[in-house]
Amino acid sequence: MRAFLKQPWVIIAVLAWMVGWVALGHILNQAYWNTRFVFPAVEKVDPSFVLVRVDDGRRIDGHAWTAGDDARVLRKVADAGPRAVFLDRRSDSPLDPSLTQQIAAMGDRVTVVVRGVYSPFGQIALHIPPEFERSKVRVAVSAWQTNLWMFAEKSAGAFSYSSRTYPALSAALAGVAVPANRSFVPDFHVGPLSVRTISAPDLLNGKTGTEWLRGRTVVVSHVRNAPDGVLGYYGAGWRDPVYVDIAAASGLRHGLITPLNGFPLLIVFAVAVFGAMRLRQSLARRGALLGVVVTAVMIPAILQSYGVFMSSCETLLAIVVFFGTRMWLKWRRKVRETSQSGLPNFVALASEKALAEADVVVGVIARYEEFLASIPPELHGECARQIARRFAVGCGARTIHHGEAGFFAWAEPAREPDQQLDHLEGMRALFAAPLLVGGHMFDTTVHFGLDRNHKLDAQSRINTALASASEALRHGRPVELFQADRLANAAWELSLLARIDEGMRNGDIWLAYQPQWDYREARISGAEALIRWNDPVRGPIRPDEFILQAERAGRIDALTYWVLEQAIGAAEEFNAVGPRFQTSINLSAQLVDKPGLISSVTEIVRRSGIDCSLLTVEVTETAHLGDRPAAIHNLRQLQALGFRLSIDDFGTGEASLLYLAELPSDELKIDREFVSRVVHHERERHIVSSTVRLAHALGQTVVAEGIEDLATFDLLRKLGCDSGQGYYIGRPETLAQLRARYTAKEQSQRGRV
Repeated sequence: MRAFLKQPWVIIAVLAWMVGWVALGHILNQAYWNTRFVFPAVEKVDPSFVLVRVDDGRRIDGHAWTAGDDARVLRKVADAGPRAVFLDRRSDSPLDPSLTQQIAAMGDRVTVVVRGVYSPFGQIALHIPPEFERSKVRVAVSAWQTNLWMFAEKSAGAFSYSSRTYPALSAALAGVAVPANRSFVPDFHVGPLSVRTISAPDLLNGKTGTEWLRGRTVVVSHVRNAPDGVLGYYGAGWRDPVYVDIAAASGLRHGLITPLNGFPLLIVFAVAVFGAMRLRQSLARRGALLGVVVTAVMIPAILQSYGVFMSSCETLLAIVVFFGTRMWLKWRRKVRETSQSGLPNFVALASEKALAEADVVVGVIARYEEFLASIPPELHGECARQIARRFAVGCGARTIHHGEAGFFAWAEPAREPDQQLDHLEGMRALFAAPLLVGGHMFDTTVHFGLDRNHKLDAQSRINTALASASEALRHGRPVELFQADRLANAAWELSLLARIDEGMRNGDIWLAYQPQWDYREARISGAEALIRWNDPVRGPIRPDEFILQAERAGRIDALTYWVLEQAIGAAEEFNAVGPRFQTSINLSAQLVDKPGLISSVTEIVRRSGIDCSLLTVEVTETAHLGDRPAAIHNLRQLQALGFRLSIDDFGTGEASLLYLAELPSDELKIDREFVSRVVHHERERHIVSSTVRLAHALGQTVVAEGIEDLATFDLLRKLGCDSGQGYYIGRPETLAQLRARYTAKEQSQRGRV
């Protein structure tokens, strides 16, 4: 640990952190006192102070201001009979002879100002010209300690230099003796801009009279207009230092304001907060804390009115840290606990150290959202707590974590797989009894998801257990165990839709065509377009693996429209070779009832100019028909466009007599489950025979799929099937292969004719 702390980057980080906190404290202190004195000052500068201002760069009588002009101003001021005169030259250059003579002539009535500068470490840089030290010229020093923003904070009462002591300018102006070991703070109630000011050039030119100078304390100062060299004053912004000196002198006449370190207030604040936090009642504790904060904020302002200027930096920083920490802890509790039940959530579960050696179990309550919708909102938390208590009784866990939508999770001790599954099966008995919440009774069913992948991080394990619980609920299984090998396919499945789009663009996804035989014409009369996917990494992918994913994600429409466009091109090629050739495409039942189906299909047909009667749309039963009236409407619209409609997989799943009764259709496709058994099983033979007769009675044609041998092929012809499809007739092949075979056969038939 010591070696770690000695690393340079650690030391730099700690120092930067400390400097940041110090800077924050200064920012708070600056904001506090600026806010305190932001309103116009209630007091004006004592009218006995007059500033004779020499603007840097000002010209007089056509020439730049010189030291000789300073001597003329001093002479003019002296003739007016002031009480005292202060010359603020703002220069360390030797005095001009005329100025020296004027200063000597005025004697004790003039004081020369020397300005010093404090370093960030509190050391003063001061230079007093040698001629001042040797002579009896009176000298006053102006040097203010400032904060980071160059705002004046305090000044020493006097300064020692080469065995002599010089008073502070403000003290000398006020005529107040302040010891060298004492410091004072400006009275920021006094507004520095209220200083009576006279222009030095106007005074020399006679534009301004001298009556305002008689009997007053006059400061002749070179005022800088440039931003450098200015000094901050709370409530008034940055000003030339001479304004701060005069305002501070005016305040000194009312009393000395002594600076005080802020640590005593910090200690009092800490003790008061400690006492307030020990109050048990929440309302009393909050009221006490509010009172402590208000008092701590008001004390520096009150003390300033009584002559003590206390730094608020430490206390304000403590307030920010204290309440910032409380808010962070409150936010952390809110993140880790649900707002309704008060139970810790899954974020808290992920932070438990014991999770690394335990199994993660997620229980999901079926129809949980329906429960909540049927009871008042104020009972939602009680509902979750009752369910959590049942889980706790069954598993013995001290903490049950509550997620959203009826998910609850906890850590189970690792057991043998069979024992763990039996344990979870047994817990289901706890939910055999109804749940009673505020007079409302519910029957509950629970399903479990289990994760035993101890090598994964906590959040991943919780997510896998959630996925397992969702799958158990969806398939109605009591427990679903998340197998580690499923993680290998997770990234592929999650990016499947994007890969489908890419596969359609680059040709990895393509259409195979399986021929259909027309018994009456004894020829290949059509083909079914079947989607295929050869991924360059994973190789061939079964259609049911990605079609089902596309249906669940609501992206089957893009895949279907792509198939339609490809099939239209194939139909045009086949019909250009020989007699009528029918091309079939599959339409998912999930897409049949979509409002945009007809407009999209119409646009594709319009662009291609295809005769729609050359295309057969097979309605598959991969998913239920959602909105049956909308589906029937769309199918009739497709029929109106000219498409032939076929009910695929007839006799299985949803594709039963109900489909035949409700859906418009021109063709039935008998499922391979019946066709493959028709030769050797009389029951299936009667089903196929009756289906053929029923279809013909309804004016529809019949296609038998799954024909694998000659016996089945011949028997279906005898039973009256119109067309057949299966490996015996032809396997699915590329468009080029089927077109070549079809073209060759048509040419040979024409040759025989």
